[in-house]
Amino acid sequence: MKTRIMTRILCSALLTQLVLLPDLLYSQSDFYRGKTITIIHGRSAGGSGDFRARAVAPFLQKYIPGNPTIVHEHMDGAGGRKAANHIFNTARPDGLTIGSVGSGVVVSAVLGETGVHYDLDKLHFVGSPYSATHYVLLTRREAGLTTLDKLLQASGVRLGAQSVGHSNYNVGRIMAWVLGLKEIRDVTGFSNPERRVALMRGEIDAIAVSDSGLLDRQAEWLEKGLVDLHVIFAVPRDNKHPRFHTLPEIDGFAKTERERKIVNMFRNFSLTGSPFILPPAMPKDRVEIIKEALRKSFKDPAFFEEYRKLVGDDPTPLTPEANEKAIRDLPRDAETVELYKKFAGPGPIPPR
Repeated sequence: MKTRIMTRILCSALLTQLVLLPDLLYSQSDFYRGKTITIIHGRSAGGSGDFRARAVAPFLQKYIPGNPTIVHEHMDGAGGRKAANHIFNTARPDGLTIGSVGSGVVVSAVLGETGVHYDLDKLHFVGSPYSATHYVLLTRREAGLTTLDKLLQASGVRLGAQSVGHSNYNVGRIMAWVLGLKEIRDVTGFSNPERRVALMRGEIDAIAVSDSGLLDRQAEWLEKGLVDLHVIFAVPRDNKHPRFHTLPEIDGFAKTERERKIVNMFRNFSLTGSPFILPPAMPKDRVEIIKEALRKSFKDPAFFEEYRKLVGDDPTPLTPEANEKAIRDLPRDAETVELYKKFAGPGPIPPR
């Protein structure tokens, strides 16, 4: 008798679950129908980061079940920290707010800068429309540093950058350090076009420049032999343009674990690109919905067309898994952090 009673109870419970399951699945997949998602941009309107996120938005709408409306709100300030603080501390974790920030949000947190009120390990990093920026260290032909050996033997090379702490300032100094260049002289204060003009005028001798920037805007330097290319800092270490495949990788010049950590730190900072972030307490099923929508967006040929139209460049998407790994693999020990700060600061390049 007891066995029959227990069997009936279990059957009744199972039947209840089967009846409720379709409604449960429907409610999860259809949550976004009729809703509005707000993308909070950690930047002002009209820049490359803004256009990158806007290129993704129509495809998020397409691939999120229920096809919600997507609107944009700009929350510029503190290099993206204001927006990241809002996503982490203020935004409702209901799945209707997505942050779009720059890699500076990651850099600021790891380096312990002021104004960081978010935890990288609790935010959800769910992908980026671009991640690849391969930096080439080059010198003007008239400087006479026509080979890497000549560059390594030179002293007092003038290295041009936009400003202290800018990515092309940091990467140039790191490359010079790993190569062991002697008595590098930093020359800063340029806009990017001004820096290119200064190089050709002989006001500076060397710059670190993205391979895409070199090919798109300064192709004549290569065509006319106006510069000499020496080494590449690939981010990530693949997908380089065939024109630069023969250049030696900066990693091959790192001799110690200390040097390899600095190279890895800059690479992973850059690799995060323009990530989308979600509040820590957002329900896991809704986090997965956003991730899957981004995975599908980044595979859609129409996304590539839209991105090229808005940004003027090819996208280099970073999947949610790769985005999370880049954050997870960042060196965070105190010694590496303090050393990296010296490359990003105004002082001389630290001794090797």
